[in-house]
Order: sequence, then structure tokens, then C-alpha cells
Amino acid sequence: MTGAGKPLPLAGAGKPLPLAGLRVIELGSLIAGPYAGRLLADFGAEVIKIEAPERPDPLREWGNARHRDHTLWWSVQSRNKKVVTLDLRMPAGRELLLDLVESADVLLENFRPGTLERWGLGTDVLWERNRGLVVARVSGYGQTGPYRHRPGYASVAEAFSGLRHLAGFPGQPPPRIGISLGDSLAALIALQGVLMALYWRDARGGEGQEIDVSLVESCFSLLESVVPEYAATGAVRQPSGTALPGLAPSNLYRTRDAGWVIIAANQDTVFERLTRAMERPELATDPRFATHGARGRHQAEIDALVEAWSSGLDRAAILELLDAAGVPAGPVHTVADVFADPLFTEREMLLPVEDEELGEIVMPGVVPKMSATPGRVEWPGALHPGAHNKEVYGGLLGIDDAELSRLEKEGVL
Repeated sequence: MTGAGKPLPLAGAGKPLPLAGLRVIELGSLIAGPYAGRLLADFGAEVIKIEAPERPDPLREWGNARHRDHTLWWSVQSRNKKVVTLDLRMPAGRELLLDLVESADVLLENFRPGTLERWGLGTDVLWERNRGLVVARVSGYGQTGPYRHRPGYASVAEAFSGLRHLAGFPGQPPPRIGISLGDSLAALIALQGVLMALYWRDARGGEGQEIDVSLVESCFSLLESVVPEYAATGAVRQPSGTALPGLAPSNLYRTRDAGWVIIAANQDTVFERLTRAMERPELATDPRFATHGARGRHQAEIDALVEAWSSGLDRAAILELLDAAGVPAGPVHTVADVFADPLFTEREMLLPVEDEELGEIVMPGVVPKMSATPGRVEWPGALHPGAHNKEVYGGLLGIDDAELSRLEKEGVL
């Protein structure tokens, strides 16, 4: 680890990392591809992130707040990665990339389709150097099809896929969730593809392959029964606010102290427990509410009854009562509430990381939790482009200091 921060004394320290020995070359910028790279790095992969010397990843300046004149998203997204500079538009830069590819297992990129090919770095060229290389390509609409040339952005993909239409309230503009959901979904799909491709290569005697991940398709894959219902019946599901049609009671309910709780008691046995907690056990046998289907048909009525009960109690009292009754319920947390809840600290989801320049940064923890090979954060994203140039190009490719200096002066690095 070079000049980016201090190792952390986490619960998983000293245990093996499941992806140790895996080398990943990360190209591209911003969210989807780099997030997939971060997930691999969290579990031990050596991720080498490449940035153009004069055009570093814009994520270095993204985020809503600054700390010591730096935004903090970069520190999270690029944790555990080695960051190097390389201009792929220059022949010498492309040759250095191909040298790195020879010992790599994975190449991640999220350029617009055709970009690598224009630089002479298509999969055919990459595989000439390393046929075992897994190439994961993330784009807005996929590497093929009528819209492959279009740029990909999460908000557009969420809308184009049909996912965004389901958000919000009837008759109102469909809101976004407040994060780049489409990018994160695509990153998870890319990670899934990478791990499957590596299993095929290593455990089944296969070769490297190309993984084509589309932001639109990643969002579309979440549409559950929306797709077969339209195909079979022509039904177009509409936005439904805080509830889903036919699932009752499963909604957001107001409390006496002006808070909100989610109560999800649409299953018959759970609804019965809720009625006992409400001291209204007769509702469980009322023909309007006795079955899942009946409650769906009388959704407004049962929601009104639950809210009449919840509005007479404070949020904390409701949650304590429903927890004792075995009814799924929870508060609508702000990030401040999350920091105050012991769950997130005890499960290391509020992870303090020490940065040499920024001091302590609290970032989201590593998921999933693994008993034998847990992931960990060993350093935050390096604040300065090219922080690991000497380590990677010198240590991995054997380039001496004089040659590195020459490549820097020429703009290759």
C-alpha cells in the first residue's frame, strides 16, 4: 500500500481474502464500472485503476459536500485500488496497457461502445495477449442493438427501462431515488458476470469471454411480474405511491410524534399478529380482511384502520410493540438516524478509515459478510492521480525510474 492511508484493524484483518491473486485492470470513470472494481477490491483483488494523465476520473470532484477541500465519494469508490495514469490515445500508452493485460485476469471498462476498438484495443487484440482475460463492458444500451452509440447515464436508463415509471404517485412526475441506482445495479450485474466467467475459465477449463452489461437491461431485470402481466393481459402497472396494489397492509403509516413507520403485514399469519398488537383481533376474521386477496381488494380500508391505530402512538412505542409481536416494521431513517442506530456500528457498516490527508473518513462497510474470507478496506482512494505509477509500472512491468520520468514528460503517464 502506497501513500494513501493506514491499514485498518478490522475484524477480518489477517484472514485470507477470497479474491487474493486476482488482477483487475479498471478503465473508464464515474460509477458503474468503478463500483464493480471496488467490490472486487474489497475482497482482495488487485485492482489497477487507470486514469488519463490530464483527464482524471470526474468522480474525484463529485459529491455534495467537501472536507478539507476534497469531496469524499472518490475515497469510497476507489478504496483498495492502485491508481495509475496512462493515456490510451497514445501508441505508447496502448502498448503499456497490453503489457499489463498479459498478467491480468479481468479488464473492466465502461466507455461508450466502440471506444476500445477505435483505439485498437478491442477484445480480439486483448485476447492475442491473454486469451484467459475476462472483459467486462458496461454501457448504457449494450454493445449491440440500435442504441449502442448512445451515452449511458443512470437516470436515463432507469426511465428507459420502465423502472422509473413505477416510482412516485399517480399523476405526478416519477421521482428519482436520490442515488444513481442504474449505475449501481449495472455494477452488481457486472460483478456477477465476472465471477461466473472466472469460474467457467478456472473450474471448467474455459477461456476468457466478454461480458456485455447494459444499464437499461440491469434496471429492466428488476421489473418482477410487470413484464409477464403486460404480455399476457395488457395490464400496465402504474405508480402507486407508498404501497403496492394488492399488498395490504404493507405501507407507510403516520405516528403520533409526526414520524413514519413501515409496517409489512400482508401475509395472513403476520396480519393476525398485527391485529392482536392493535388489540383488534376481530379484524383477522373479518371477511374483508381474512385473506391476502380480500385485504388487497379492501386495501384502502385496512390501511385507514392501521393508520388510525399508529397515529395514536409514538414511533418508538409502535416499533417496540410490533417487534415483540413478530410483525415486520421499521422506521424511515435519515443518514443521521443510521449513524445513531447500533446495528450499523456493530456490523461494521459505518467503517472508519484513516486517510493521511483527510483524517478519519467514515464510509459504507463491506458486503456481504463472509465467515472464513471476509472482505476489508485497507486504504481509501488515493487523492492524487498516478499515486501508484512507480509501484505498478516499476514493480509489475520492470520499468526503471529514468524510463518512467521520460514517459511522464511525454504525457504517456
